[in-house]
Amino acid sequence: MTETNYYVGLISGTSVDGIDCVLVRFENNGTVELVDSVFKSCPQQLREEILKLCTGKNIELEELGQVDVSLGKVFAEAVNELLEKTGIDASKVRAIGSHGQTVFHHPKGDSPFTLQIADPNIIAQLTGITTVADFRRRDMAVGGEGAPLAPLLHRNCFSSSEENRVVVNVGGISNITVLQKNGECLAFDTGPANVLMDYWIGKHKGENYDANGDWAATGEANADLLELLLDEEYFLRPYPKSTGRELFNGPWLEQKLKDFSNTEELTAEDIQATLLEFTVASIAQDIENILSPDAIFVCGGGAHNKTFMDNLQYQFENCTVESTTVVGIDPDWVEAIAFAWMAQQTIDGKAIDTSAFTGATEPVILGGIYQA
Repeated sequence: MTETNYYVGLISGTSVDGIDCVLVRFENNGTVELVDSVFKSCPQQLREEILKLCTGKNIELEELGQVDVSLGKVFAEAVNELLEKTGIDASKVRAIGSHGQTVFHHPKGDSPFTLQIADPNIIAQLTGITTVADFRRRDMAVGGEGAPLAPLLHRNCFSSSEENRVVVNVGGISNITVLQKNGECLAFDTGPANVLMDYWIGKHKGENYDANGDWAATGEANADLLELLLDEEYFLRPYPKSTGRELFNGPWLEQKLKDFSNTEELTAEDIQATLLEFTVASIAQDIENILSPDAIFVCGGGAHNKTFMDNLQYQFENCTVESTTVVGIDPDWVEAIAFAWMAQQTIDGKAIDTSAFTGATEPVILGGIYQA
């Protein structure tokens, strides 16, 4: 292996709390070495501007362009901070894989599209490293939904010939990857996760997220409200399927609460508890419709939410529910590692088969290359 076989992975997720940045090496046998990582918080004003773009149907093109460039600069800063931390020169990094920040995802209709920002031209220029970005639109060009893509890494790293496994990625939106021991796999977005819980705790307590699910644990989930939340067309759609903040957002939740006749009987904590149970229920019903798993591995922020993990384990008494740490990858960095891995595939000119995850009709090389 040469010293230039380093890759950087970058992603800002649906929660828009900051940028996950990893430095990795990929061994010839397919294993991943996480060399180091940094989390760079998104500046509050920029976060508010991004959330405005995510939830607004009408936006100013000037505003979109400026946020695209500003976020590209923050992504580049994260890379440079990581390289300074590790002491590894940029010339040793073969490529950056940047997911960017999704601001709109519209996988259906006559002209499906997805839009990620954080200008890769800026990232390549400010880091001096060739950057691969815009992974999702090529998948859409061949009939895919453009999401989820992280299951590509799940399939590569977490499959087993001895047991049926499910990888649950819990960020703003949750998705599952079903890895059967016979080699078959599929993946899709199950529905909202932190995106609604973050909104609710932000509204009532001014906090960005519910640490460990502690606030939710003080409330009591309401079965009738849970039933109303699950009454959404998305949950009836066949997979593969994908969703995002353009559907599940604050206004969606407020409308559901408005439609619920007994809201006055619930505390804010009860609603938070119901939102957490909503996440668990939407994940559990999809898994149960496919198979009985032997093991469930959780990655993303949800892996640190003890209340969520306990509730998910309660749904699956006959299998273990653990974070991906037990299979060798820190749950905080799985998605960022996935885009570093995709960058390697793109640089190597390898077409990727995403048909089981996105519904794409043929394997294609994902992403555009922005030379340093």
